[in-house]
Amino acid sequence: MARMTLRAAGRAPAGEVWERYARPELWHTWSPQIRSVRVRGDRIEPGMAGEIVSLPGVPVAFTVEEVGEARRRWTWRVEAGPVRMRLHHAVVVLPDGRTGTELRMEGPLPALVLYAGPARLALHRLVRGGSGA
Repeated sequence: MARMTLRAAGRAPAGEVWERYARPELWHTWSPQIRSVRVRGDRIEPGMAGEIVSLPGVPVAFTVEEVGEARRRWTWRVEAGPVRMRLHHAVVVLPDGRTGTELRMEGPLPALVLYAGPARLALHRLVRGGSGA
């Protein structure tokens, strides 16, 4: 299993960035590779399971494993066919006042490399300030 870490920083307030993570119905607003999310519940919580429909229409099953609201961190597993990945997310306030986000990914190296481009774009959109997210 390979590991990869991506980071982005922007002007959106940390609380707003966390809400964009915590509410699955918002994922498509900042993650261009997500067409829609099918899930029961309005907010991520351990054990929440659902399905993401990706932009090319490929369904991706997911299960949320851990959520730390106070620390703005969460972990989930995603599965698309035989490919399984674990994604660890964190939102922090940086010393310069901007908001940072980090994505640590674990999975097969080809899947991580393929996902890194869209994930990097999504992270930048997630932390971007203004109404563009």
